[in-house]
Amino acid sequence: MSLLYYIALTQVVGIGSITTRKLLKLYEKPENIFNEKKSSLLKIPLITYKVLDSLKSKEILIKAEKEIKFTQKYDIDVITIDNDNYPYRLKQIPDAPLVIYVKGDIDLNPLKSIAVVGTRKATEYGKDITKKIVKGLKSSSAHIVSGLAYGIDSVSHKSALENNLLTVAVLGHGLDIIYPDRNRDLAKLIIEKGGALITEYCSETNPDRENFPKRNRIIAGLSDAIVVVEANMKGGALITAELAFSYSRDVFAVPGRAIDTYSQGCNWLIKTNKAGLISSAEDIFYGMNWDLPDQKKEKKQKELLLSDDEEVLYKLIQQHGNPTMDFIYNQSGYSLNKTATILLNMELMGVIKSLPGKMFGVK
Repeated sequence: MSLLYYIALTQVVGIGSITTRKLLKLYEKPENIFNEKKSSLLKIPLITYKVLDSLKSKEILIKAEKEIKFTQKYDIDVITIDNDNYPYRLKQIPDAPLVIYVKGDIDLNPLKSIAVVGTRKATEYGKDITKKIVKGLKSSSAHIVSGLAYGIDSVSHKSALENNLLTVAVLGHGLDIIYPDRNRDLAKLIIEKGGALITEYCSETNPDRENFPKRNRIIAGLSDAIVVVEANMKGGALITAELAFSYSRDVFAVPGRAIDTYSQGCNWLIKTNKAGLISSAEDIFYGMNWDLPDQKKEKKQKELLLSDDEEVLYKLIQQHGNPTMDFIYNQSGYSLNKTATILLNMELMGVIKSLPGKMFGVK
């Protein structure tokens, strides 16, 4: 029952992700919002007459029912923000989508996740460096996230597949179509190889221009870090980088010549200290404090020295992808003081690292 109302809530005209999440805090369940009296809803500053009319229309529930039938017919997972399978990284951003639609069987909470984005008009230099970076990430087993667009996005997905890395394509439209159409075979291969297509949009949602900047926040939200390869000053890649920076995610950029249009965005990110300069995957390993292949043996030795309590917290961090202190504390069953002490010891041992926003990740 709740799923129907979750989907319907995403279709209400005049409110976005942030507002719907605020409403859910007030009413706990989406059906409570729809069943509330008009007079009570109008007392909420977030609710205008336009929003109220949309909320109370019968068509919105009919459309939600139709969407559920569509997802069942085409084996699409519908994951709401209160679901345990909802991507933990994505839930951390303030404007996380209330509902995501997933085509493909993939763990949405991998140990490592890197977004690779850039211009649709990629040069040979941009394509080559993208292939080199993604290939270099093979030993990390990181998921590669991008947007299925022409250019750098397509190269990053294809390179991930060539190197047996799982890849996720975030779409700016419903799952009843693939845009651009020329990437239909690539989308199919992503799913066949264990990856996924993800969108917040219902079926019959066209790939309209305004959808893609919103789509970019999901790319940033699903990732530990964003790599920008070739971007001009007004492109979607730069929007993704800015969003990632605002979410306290690591941002990396590949530099280019000052005279090249599609290096201006990357150079600007580096110049303004919003991105770290990289030229290889090793630079990402270093920036993220990840183990290089020859450091894995040393790390394994450290892991063997963990106490039972330390191992419990280590596995929690490993399984949930950079969880917060509060999450670890609540899941572990230990006292807050004991949790903090164990985390500090593991950090000093060098098996975990502290991250912005009181989060922790494995090294």
